[in-house]
Amino acid sequence: MTYKNLPLGQIKEYGAAGRIRTHDPLVRSQVLYPTELQPHSYSRIRQNYAMDTKNYITPAGHEALKTELLQLLDHERPEIVQVVHWAASNGDRSENGDYIYGKKRLREIDRRIRFLNQRLENAVVVNNQDRIANGGDPEQIFFGATVIYSDTEGTDTKIRIVGVDEVDLEKGYVSWISPIAKALIKAKVGDTVRIQTPAGVKEIDILDVRYEDC
Repeated sequence: MTYKNLPLGQIKEYGAAGRIRTHDPLVRSQVLYPTELQPHSYSRIRQNYAMDTKNYITPAGHEALKTELLQLLDHERPEIVQVVHWAASNGDRSENGDYIYGKKRLREIDRRIRFLNQRLENAVVVNNQDRIANGGDPEQIFFGATVIYSDTEGTDTKIRIVGVDEVDLEKGYVSWISPIAKALIKAKVGDTVRIQTPAGVKEIDILDVRYEDC
């Protein structure tokens, strides 16, 4: 049995979170999202945050979470269950490395499945296509925007404002709740925005705004 065709609401028991690296000092200095939401941190605080807060996400990010969930349900978990059953049949479980590792891995998978299910249940997919089609300004910054800005040293930087599960600084993806994203929201091409950094207030000029895969 696979879960591919089931509505998400029927998957009761069961991101991408990116690598946290960047070469841009301004983006690196910003808190991308609260510590409890760092990738692969399954704390009670993170889970409460996930359950109590709307999970704004891009269409691509939503699809990535669903793909990961189905991969765990249809492939990885069944394979580990088979390993555990095989290992359990081999005798003393207390000294059975395959059994001990399999049970540990199974718990990790189940935690991840529950977390992904919660995130998908709370997901609000933001698609800018309708807003722009109805006369919204395509050069104004909202969730999902790709922004190119220049700092006072003349360095151009490209970022995209995405959901907390989509953060990947290698790609320039920053969370919508990060300080830099909050400062940019509703700004337009040609605006100068002041951003508070650990080194003090810094001004950046908005050079370009676009909506890719909106």
